[in-house]
Amino acid sequence: MVERSALWGLGGIIALGAGFVAATGCAPGGSAAAELDAATIEKVRRTTTVLSKVYEVDQPYRSMMGPWEQQEVRLAQDIDDDALLFITGYRAVMVGADGETSMPQDFMCHSNLDIDVARHGEIMGPSTGFSPRLFTLSQGQLEVRFPPGFGIPVRASEAMSLTTQVLNLNNQTADVRHRIAIEYVTDTETGGAMRPLLPAAAYGLALLEGDSGHFGVATPDQEVHGPGCLVEATASDHAYEDGLGRTFSGHWQVPPGRQENRTLVTQLMRVPYETTIHYIAVHLHPFAESLELRDLTEDRTLFRSEAQNYEDRIGLANVDYLASVEGIPVYPDHEYELLSVYDNSSSEMQDSMAVMYIYLRDLETEKRLSEIRSDGSG
Repeated sequence: MVERSALWGLGGIIALGAGFVAATGCAPGGSAAAELDAATIEKVRRTTTVLSKVYEVDQPYRSMMGPWEQQEVRLAQDIDDDALLFITGYRAVMVGADGETSMPQDFMCHSNLDIDVARHGEIMGPSTGFSPRLFTLSQGQLEVRFPPGFGIPVRASEAMSLTTQVLNLNNQTADVRHRIAIEYVTDTETGGAMRPLLPAAAYGLALLEGDSGHFGVATPDQEVHGPGCLVEATASDHAYEDGLGRTFSGHWQVPPGRQENRTLVTQLMRVPYETTIHYIAVHLHPFAESLELRDLTEDRTLFRSEAQNYEDRIGLANVDYLASVEGIPVYPDHEYELLSVYDNSSSEMQDSMAVMYIYLRDLETEKRLSEIRSDGSG
C-alpha cells in the first residue's frame, strides 16, 4: 500500500488504479503541461493552511451525522486581487486540539471545498458545467495533487467555503480538528503554461420514488443504458429529482452482504465537449469494495478504484485514485455508468455513498486564458 501522506513531495505522475498505467506523455493539444514537471512546480508552489474548530468527540457518530463547521477561505492575502492562481493540490488530515499532533484518520468524515459558481463565472468567465464542489476528501483518500501543469484557475480575490465534519464509528473519545492545506501556483511564476481543469462529478444514486432506475432518462433502453440503480434506499437530505417524476438518493443503506449498484451518470457528468480526464478522486464509505467508471458506448472501463478497509476496526484505509498527464478521452455523445460494490460484513445496515470527482481539461477557459495572456490583459 502507498501511504497517502508520502505522496506529497514525490516527483512525477502518480496513478493508482486496477489496470491503469501512469501516463508520461504530453497532454493532447500541446506540450506545455509536460514542460511544467513536478520539480518546476515544486519551486513555485505556495500553500495556505487552515485549521477547523476543535471537535469534542465523546459519542459515536455515523456517516454524515457528526458535528461540522463551515468557514470562508481565501488563498492569499499578499497577492493582488486580480492575480490568476491555479489550485494544484488539496490535503486534509485529522490532528489534535494543538493543530499538530497526528490523530487516527478514521475520525475523518469529510472535508469539502466549494466555490461560488456565479461569482467565479463573473470573474473568470463562464465555463460550461463548472461544479461548485472543488474537492471532497474522506477516509481512504486524504489528498489530491494534480499532474504537473494542471490546476483549477481562480482569482486571488475569490472566497471559498470550507466544510469539515467528523465521524466516530469506533466509539473513541478525543478532541480533534481538521488541518487543511491548499496548494497553488501563480500564473506569472509558471510562465502562463498551466492548463485549467474543470471540476465535474459522477454520483451513485439509489431510486426513492418512480418507476425507473435511470436518472434523467424518460424511456431507458436496457441494452444502451444498462440495468439501472434499483437499490432499496431510504429518504435522506441527499435527494435528487430528475424532472421526470423520479427522486433518487446519493446516500443510501447497504444491508449485510454484497451489493452492486449501477447508475447512469451521463447527465450528472455533463461532459461539455470532447476532452480528457486528468484526475479522479474517489469518495466511498466503509465496507466499500470498488467503484468503477464505464463508457457504455464503447463497452469499456475507464477507471476502477479498489478500496481497502481496516482489518481491526471499521473504516477505509485506502482508495485508489487516478492522475494522468496524457488523460482519458471522454465525449458528450457517449453514455457513462458508475458501478459501486459494497461488501457489508457487519450484521446491521451500513451507510453508503459512491462518488467520483472528475477533473476535465477545460478547453473553454484554456482558450480564453490564451487570448488574455496574448494581449497582456491578464
